[in-house]
Amino acid sequence: MADEKKLVDYLKRVTADLHQTRQRLQEVEQAQHEPVAIVGMACRFPGGIASPDDLWRFVTSGGDAISEFPADRGWDVEALYDADPELAGKTYTRHGGFLHDVGGFDADFFGISPREALAMDPQQRLLLETSWEALERAGIDPGSLRGSRTGVFAGAIAQEYGPRLHEAQDGTEAHLFTGTTTSVVSGRVAYTLGLEGPAVTIDTACSSSLVALHMAVQSLLRGESSLALAGGVTVVSTPGMFLSFSRQRGLAPDGRCKAFSATADGFGPAEGVGMLVLERLSDARRNGHRVLAVVRGSAVNSDGASNGLTAPNGPSQVRVIRAALANARLSTRQVDVVEAHGTGTTLGDPIEAQAIMDTYGQDRAHPLLLGSLKSNIGHAQAAAGVGGVIKMVLALQHGVLPKTLHVTEPSTHVDWSTGAVSVLTEQVEWPQTGEPRRAGVSSFGISGTNAHVVLEQSPAAETSPEPVASGVLPWVLSARGEAALRDQVARVLSYVDDNPGLNPVDVGFTLATGRSSFEHRAVLMAADAADFRKGLAGLARCVTEPGVVQGTVADHRAVFVFPGQGSQWVGMAVELLDSSPVFAESMRACAQALAPYVEWSLLDVLADAEALERVDVVQPVLFAVMVSLAALWRSYGVEPAAVVGHSQGEIAAACVAGALSLEDAARVVALRSKALLALSGRGGMVSVSLPVGEVTGRLERWDGRISIAAVNGPGSIVVSGDVDALDELLADCEESGVRARRIPVDYASHSAHVEEIREELLSILAGISPRPSQVPFYSTVT
Repeated sequence: MADEKKLVDYLKRVTADLHQTRQRLQEVEQAQHEPVAIVGMACRFPGGIASPDDLWRFVTSGGDAISEFPADRGWDVEALYDADPELAGKTYTRHGGFLHDVGGFDADFFGISPREALAMDPQQRLLLETSWEALERAGIDPGSLRGSRTGVFAGAIAQEYGPRLHEAQDGTEAHLFTGTTTSVVSGRVAYTLGLEGPAVTIDTACSSSLVALHMAVQSLLRGESSLALAGGVTVVSTPGMFLSFSRQRGLAPDGRCKAFSATADGFGPAEGVGMLVLERLSDARRNGHRVLAVVRGSAVNSDGASNGLTAPNGPSQVRVIRAALANARLSTRQVDVVEAHGTGTTLGDPIEAQAIMDTYGQDRAHPLLLGSLKSNIGHAQAAAGVGGVIKMVLALQHGVLPKTLHVTEPSTHVDWSTGAVSVLTEQVEWPQTGEPRRAGVSSFGISGTNAHVVLEQSPAAETSPEPVASGVLPWVLSARGEAALRDQVARVLSYVDDNPGLNPVDVGFTLATGRSSFEHRAVLMAADAADFRKGLAGLARCVTEPGVVQGTVADHRAVFVFPGQGSQWVGMAVELLDSSPVFAESMRACAQALAPYVEWSLLDVLADAEALERVDVVQPVLFAVMVSLAALWRSYGVEPAAVVGHSQGEIAAACVAGALSLEDAARVVALRSKALLALSGRGGMVSVSLPVGEVTGRLERWDGRISIAAVNGPGSIVVSGDVDALDELLADCEESGVRARRIPVDYASHSAHVEEIREELLSILAGISPRPSQVPFYSTVT
């Protein structure tokens, strides 16, 4: 019996261990197949495309970015070009897709000297800029990632930039090696931003950026990276590529990629850069990042020993598509569209089309739709794949599939009857299939390396409507210089114009938390998008509108500013009492200090609208909230270099500076508020959102019945005086479209108590012994 009991116990333990092992294996398997979120994108492509929004406008309007050779690279176009393809040392095309502003680079922004910038391949410069921009578009301050396990996976091809190392001149010798070595393309980004995840440059030719995306996804799923930048870049520094491919008759004479068209006659080389910010979907949700789309699966393989070193291989393309679908756990029928490699060559396109028909084209209710960005911008080589991804992410969001240009009729070298595949010769709405929108993206390298990625639209939870903004809030803009600040203003203004239904809260939050803070700054205070737009338009014209403050930061130390009455709202601090022990402890201390001098409870009146209308309540409450907020900031290590206050904020500032004890400050603020109540008369106050000079001019018609009481800011003036005159002022402001509002005033007169309160206040002040301030203390009262 004892042996049987031991055996039963052993079997129970084994069963429990097997159950735990099975659970762990399931967790590992689920983690390996978790979708990866695309949370940020940035790009530059031919045709003046400087952002994903530009790219979307360009492709949906049928834009054609092909142009003549650039004039800023020292190419002797007349000597290079000849229409005869038989001539050696010549190119029979003088067209392609070029970045005509590729020479521009703000070296100071990245702490790079002019000499080192000159020695840097433009590919490094572009990737630095787009990496920074992609992070900011993801709502991530690039400076916040220093020391993190953020990986950089960049596709790039050596482009013969600059002289050979032994021929360097003009003092660039020390920088030319790092400036032109391909491996440094990714390393430069990691070094500049302080990123400590993998930094890998991938060169598989035209499939480089898609292979980089695949590697980034794997790194995230293995836990090797916590966040990843993935993309690619190509800048054609010399005309050598055109000469080489002219000998192979691989170029289109007009520089245009006529993907899957019967008129296909070669590809058009192009340039570009694209960068994606990637995060595991669960991490993106936890971090509150907007999910633009998800990578469901990806795969990479090689042609191996096929029918030629540089020739595409159909069976290998079939295998990589099937491997990506298996990785995504999807069938071919669950993908609606493929952004193809589609270069417009008479050899490559038919092979690719057949591979797509052999996979996606079989056993489906709706034809697979086929397109190619290369028809718009040319073949951007190492940036081609990421360009296709950005285009498809935007298409997933908008539910629209742009047309492929230059297709007179589908290629006659393809038997289109063997599969349900249709070339996008017209722009169409995304087909409704009852499933999430999904797209495949392909890239095939001349080296034989193939890559395929499956994208899926953002989960429904990510597209829920944003809350509507209410009340006045700030938009904070900053830049390294005055010109850069104007450029930032122009970008935000363009965004406001392009997004009429934007949520000002969302924009304000992103500007404040998703960008690095620089020295040159502008702050706009407004309540709706229209007023923000007015302020932005004024800044763009170098005109300061009401509610706009502009200046330069002298240093990065913090100053605590404690405002006067008017900053309160019903329910303020209630949630913070529950969520912050530090804040709650400070509020309890303030309540105890105020208790001997007030007949109400501090913690009870925070949500009492009627009580907060009384000056003898609201001012001590504001004092307590401000002192407690200062304690909360200090608990996070934010120490003020100085404090400044106005009205009861002056008393709070003195307390926080250490000049007054909490007990003394509470006595003063409580009695002072009672004195103000006793002194109140029959007048009124109105806040006007205009500069002080304009308000002064408006007041002349009332012959001294009302006057300026306070200047709270460049566009915030308080007027006080006769109530009837103030009513007329309010009507005048409303008629002329000027924002103005009445400030509540308690009209009860307690003049009989004024002398009594005055004596008590003087007595208390005489008994206070001010202490040396721990930080500089300033008052706005003069």
